[in-house]
Amino acid sequence: MNIIKTIAYICAFMFSTAAYSQTTLRVATWLPPTSGQNDVVWPTWGKWVEDATEGRVKIELEYGSGHPKSMFSLVEDGVADVSFGVNGYLPGRFKLPAVVEIPGVTADPEALSVALWRVYKQHFEAAHEFDGLKVLGMFVHGPGQLFTTFEVNDLSDLHNKKIRTGGGVVNDLATRLGVVPVFAPVTKVYEMMQQGVIDGVFLPAQELKYSRLNEVVSDVTLFPSGMYTTAFTIFMNPDVFEDLSEKDRNAIMSVSGEKLSALAGRAWGNSDIKGLEAAREMNVRIKELTPEDPMTQQFAEKVQGMHEAWIDSVSDRPVDAQAALDDLNQAALEYQRKTTD
Repeated sequence: MNIIKTIAYICAFMFSTAAYSQTTLRVATWLPPTSGQNDVVWPTWGKWVEDATEGRVKIELEYGSGHPKSMFSLVEDGVADVSFGVNGYLPGRFKLPAVVEIPGVTADPEALSVALWRVYKQHFEAAHEFDGLKVLGMFVHGPGQLFTTFEVNDLSDLHNKKIRTGGGVVNDLATRLGVVPVFAPVTKVYEMMQQGVIDGVFLPAQELKYSRLNEVVSDVTLFPSGMYTTAFTIFMNPDVFEDLSEKDRNAIMSVSGEKLSALAGRAWGNSDIKGLEAAREMNVRIKELTPEDPMTQQFAEKVQGMHEAWIDSVSDRPVDAQAALDDLNQAALEYQRKTTD
């Protein structure tokens, strides 16, 4: 009988030790479950993490975590372990990743996400903009496009129209286009457009479905390379990261970095297809501009000098901004060619 009890105690001890060794990372998100980030990116990365750590580390999504700009402080303060945020929501703090937001050599979000990660590691990491956070990945959404409650036949049609912007480089774009920028989170756009508070919005096509904007816009204007994009960062509380074993830290980073950045860019880009399908179902007018279209040419003229403006804006950072820009463009084109060959 004593032997049986001893075996039982040993089994219970082993079970409790195994359970104790498991870590669940709380992932804060502000987006709905149907978004590409929550439906594809987090579950996929979570599976990668669980497999890489042999089940010792898991993730758990926590919805409704607050305003998107609060995600950085939530993780820094230890309220959440992992999250992602829009760098432009904290103007002045994260200036370097904005290089990818300016219209450039490609609109492919996967290629741009990988390029941004490589440039971050090569040029930006040493500038310490992300001190207080453990950076796990960087990505961009699909090309930002124009959704309006009126038809746009010339860029002059946008003059003095109230257009929602999300911060960062897109605010400079709004100024160049002569619109009245209205800053608001994506979660408020439907209501603002429905009530006539704004006349349009710059957003990737996925929001036509996930934010149900196909119900409140009449027109979608698609520029060949997009109008802009937005840089996001995926990050973790550094103390939580350091509390993990070295083996698990290495395992998590083996499925993060460039691999996670590519996953996020690809998932967000694929969501644009569903967004355009949703718009067509509601008979929204979709105007796809060609490179030769007069509006495309007008837009190219409007954005001239934006890269130079970014270089000037980061002159207080210890980086070679022109080299970073050149490397970004080269990395994006090389990755795009590799994935399309």
